[in-house]
Amino acid sequence: MRMLIKGGRVVDPASGTDAALDVLVEGGRIAAVGPRIDAPGADVLDASRLVVAPGFIDMHVHLREPGQEHKETIATGTRAAAAGGFTTVCAMPNTSPVNDRREVTETILARAAAGGLVHVLPIGALTLGLRGVELADFASQIAAGAAAFSDDGRCIQDPGLMRRALAAAKALGALIIDHCEDAALAEEGVVHAGAASRRLGLPGIPAASEEAMVRRDILLAEELGTRIHIAHLSTRGAARLVREAKARGVKVTAEATPHHLVLDDAALTAPDTRYKVNPPLRSAEDRKALLEAVKDGTVDVFATDHAPHTLGEKATPFEKAPFGMVGLETAVPVLLDRLVSAGVISLSRFVEMSSTAPARILGLAAKGRIAPGADADLTLLDLAAKSVVDAAAFCSKGRNTPFDGWRLRGGPAVTIVSGRVVFPFRP
Repeated sequence: MRMLIKGGRVVDPASGTDAALDVLVEGGRIAAVGPRIDAPGADVLDASRLVVAPGFIDMHVHLREPGQEHKETIATGTRAAAAGGFTTVCAMPNTSPVNDRREVTETILARAAAGGLVHVLPIGALTLGLRGVELADFASQIAAGAAAFSDDGRCIQDPGLMRRALAAAKALGALIIDHCEDAALAEEGVVHAGAASRRLGLPGIPAASEEAMVRRDILLAEELGTRIHIAHLSTRGAARLVREAKARGVKVTAEATPHHLVLDDAALTAPDTRYKVNPPLRSAEDRKALLEAVKDGTVDVFATDHAPHTLGEKATPFEKAPFGMVGLETAVPVLLDRLVSAGVISLSRFVEMSSTAPARILGLAAKGRIAPGADADLTLLDLAAKSVVDAAAFCSKGRNTPFDGWRLRGGPAVTIVSGRVVFPFRP
């Protein structure tokens, strides 16, 4: 397990490095970083035309196992993650049974150790059964290996219960990943309440449904002095609330998905269920505001919200089809093509949002950086690679993507987890 990654462009926002360097890997950790490292006997990986970045971390993934293996498994989901350049993924708790107790957390970790290609961090449920009535036992789940807590897919509607959840998380030093949606405002909506909903005659989800809960939970976190992470930010109003809270010193962080950054509800020219996602694709003005929030640091991380469904589930009338789209295998090339190559953000900012920032938010001190002693989780990028998205060839079981057929420039070339090459796949 000794590898010399030779001559790559090392981009490490944690240290401010952007230079042609060698990286020596030994025993699953980074042993040395520098020019012209001499390592007799090491396997040499020629990275002279590649970018070497700290391993990418996706804070928001639905692996579906246990209980929904017809949609995805830990094996297929982590294979998709490896192919997409991710070395660590956070598995959301809306499994069957729900990951609301230590036994489920332990099951996920055991299955990931047995059949996963990348690191899997289980996210525990905030409430039992995701019902929003009674808090789960955070302490026992942390002891079992839960990395954070969320009722993702649902939002705790009771403000008193949410306040107790934040207080409990603070006492344990835990992070809450917050799906913000006022159910009374969202009602039975299936798309953004705007031009597309009117044109297609579909019930809309107003921006206020997200913004009301972002405001509420930021105020609760501010009162308690605790951390909170806003999942899949999608509206200009919500971005403004996060920006203002950060300026006041609130311990709030936020994520945005590739699909909310490069698509808006104008893409819904027909009721195509590949575009049905929650929160929905918002207006062009919301999308532009999100891009500004990425540029000015209001949005801390990219996250895919990878949500695989079967073809049969998506091949139903729009109002009945499940929300969600897959993203692990498209996120990096889409963001490189539409944000980095387009000059919206720098390559260093892209790496920071894909690795350094999520590692910091999750408290993963040995990840998100390229330095001696750090974990040898690395993502190597080919900025010149050209590809065409082919959903039929995905490693994920999910094919529900709006990016099928897109021509993109840039993507993952090599994924290294604990010093071992996991992509490209070997026979």
